Amino acid sequence: MDDNQNITDLDRVKRVDKEIPSQEDLYELADFFKVFADSTRMRILAALEIEELCVGDISYLLNMTQSAISHQLSVLKTNRLVKTRRDGKMIYYSLDDDHIKSIMKVGLTHIRER
Repeated sequence: MDDNQNITDLDRVKRVDKEIPSQEDLYELADFFKVFADSTRMRILAALEIEELCVGDISYLLNMTQSAISHQLSVLKTNRLVKTRRDGKMIYYSLDDDHIKSIMKVGLTHIRER
């Protein structure tokens, strides 16, 4: 069987093939978006979009233990969604960069479209 028999526009397929991100990049992108698939992490990101906070503040805000919040912040930090700032003994968390804000804004805009 000829693999090309179902192609309707070979030039278009070749253009897409040249421009589509690599499988490795798409794999990393899928992993990146998996981090957003947890509602607790999303709540943390939403809070940090408004203000930098320490673990205790986030714990109080989300009504969760500091241990649970620390675990989720570790996941977020490992995936470069949040960063830290030390002030004496306190560590404050904030969104890593404006890309995270943009991703959240676009996502919220999309889900609110009806």
